[in-house]
Amino acid sequence: MNAIRKHFPILNIQNRGKELVYLDNAATSLTPNSVLDSINEHYTSYRASVHRSVFELGEIVTNKYEESRNNIAQYIGAKPNSIIFTKNATESLNLVADAWGYENLKKNDTILLTNMEHHSNIIPWQVIAKKTGAILRYIFFDKNGELNLNEIENELKKGVKVLSVTHASNVLGTINPIKEICALAHQYNTLVCVDGCQSTPHLRIDVSDLDCDFFAFSGHKMLGPTGIGVLYAKEEILNRMSPYQTGGGMINDVGLYDSEWTDIPHKFEPGSPMTAQVIGLSSAVNFLKEIDWESNHGIAEYVIKKLREINGIEIYGQPKERTPIVSFNIQNIHSLDLAHLLDYEGITIRSGHMCCKPLMDTLKISGCARASFYFYNTFEEADFFVEKLKKSINILL
Repeated sequence: MNAIRKHFPILNIQNRGKELVYLDNAATSLTPNSVLDSINEHYTSYRASVHRSVFELGEIVTNKYEESRNNIAQYIGAKPNSIIFTKNATESLNLVADAWGYENLKKNDTILLTNMEHHSNIIPWQVIAKKTGAILRYIFFDKNGELNLNEIENELKKGVKVLSVTHASNVLGTINPIKEICALAHQYNTLVCVDGCQSTPHLRIDVSDLDCDFFAFSGHKMLGPTGIGVLYAKEEILNRMSPYQTGGGMINDVGLYDSEWTDIPHKFEPGSPMTAQVIGLSSAVNFLKEIDWESNHGIAEYVIKKLREINGIEIYGQPKERTPIVSFNIQNIHSLDLAHLLDYEGITIRSGHMCCKPLMDTLKISGCARASFYFYNTFEEADFFVEKLKKSINILL
């Protein structure tokens, strides 16, 4: 474990004068030296415009950029032409809702979502539904925080144009059976859009095996820099879609009154691209390829077992398969107060509604506390977290 942690320089800093225990990985992961070095190398060794220059630096940076696309595509089992770079998964989901939805949804068509979705996979669909007259319907998770495939099929039988669903919940930790959901949806000619923000950092993703139509994720949750997201979509779908945004770099020809788009994937990447971020994400992918994915296997279950010994605690979500996320509340204590006290012990956790207000409404809570772990977290940190949580509870009650 120390061999892994040495790659992350921020783990050497202090938080409020205490040794940092970083447990907000579901929001943003930490960044290893190799990613930082790759970004710095871009700025110091081949800083130039991508796709626009015939001089040597321009050729180098263009090759690095497209090599990064190839690497990221290979990592998730996709073809390079199916990979669109965006600024984050939120933009990726907006691209699908707007560019695909505006041309393919009409009045009374059904968009099917779940009540465990992040706001980024709800609001874009709300907006496009209002623009097109489409109807939103929802599947609700059960008492364990899981989706019922029979309920999904019952909705699909009624006719659904698109199902947009998270691969893993950022509150409950639930890993949804996306491969089975996609197979079921395609039986009823329904397209499937997957929010992969919480799954891609923790699972080996193969979009070809999942057979999803769209898959979105963000770099900053999987060791990469901020400001970079990815949208995978099947090539035949992308070829039929119009651009979400327009400008330089995504055209074959421009006239005074009309323009002609270039081919995918560049048709969806107008303007100067996020070159350093793309190269940084490719470096993060290389790091993830080499790590021991079992290094903190079971850490969430370990923490949950210890937390259950605390009086007045409620833990949200008991799925059969989960990511290392633990969300909870303590009776008569606000989650924000817990987060503040733990902060002064050097421990960073999240508090609030987690950008999942409909999920919170379903649970009949305004918010909760969340500790989320990654492979560089240790069981010693888990014990320390539980110890200081108990101390904080004693202070607040």
